Amino acid sequence: MSARNDRPRRKDFVRSYEVTTRWGDHDSYGHVQNVVYYSFFDTAITEFLVESGTLDIGNSPVIGLIVASNCNFFAPITFPDRVHVGLRISHLGNSSARYELGVFRNDEDEASAIGEVVYVYVDRDSRLSASIPAHVRDELAGLAV
Repeated sequence: MSARNDRPRRKDFVRSYEVTTRWGDHDSYGHVQNVVYYSFFDTAITEFLVESGTLDIGNSPVIGLIVASNCNFFAPITFPDRVHVGLRISHLGNSSARYELGVFRNDEDEASAIGEVVYVYVDRDSRLSASIPAHVRDELAGLAV
């Protein structure tokens, strides 16, 4: 992840997804609540997985579960900002993938926040660790930096 004073730029991410803020996302301090950023992350990752055909939410035999996540904040976002979530893979293991996500406000080039989400792939039924399926690995590799 980037150092606090080294704000990532849009070009640093392979894909981007737009997410709109909602009236209830911000708090009495006038900015989007910290917990909402995690929703932005989850939305962008899930949209990528479904769009790429690597996740059938109800039926995929191997699924990714979040085992770790964090977020560093640089600048506030508020309602009614448009949010763009940049997506990249910083590590692709046998059964895990580390996503890095940049959150960009409106048309700004520097990230307002950067997050990290680690997925571990497991068998849907047993919840035991499983290798990332080849077709999923191929799509994830396309996000690798």
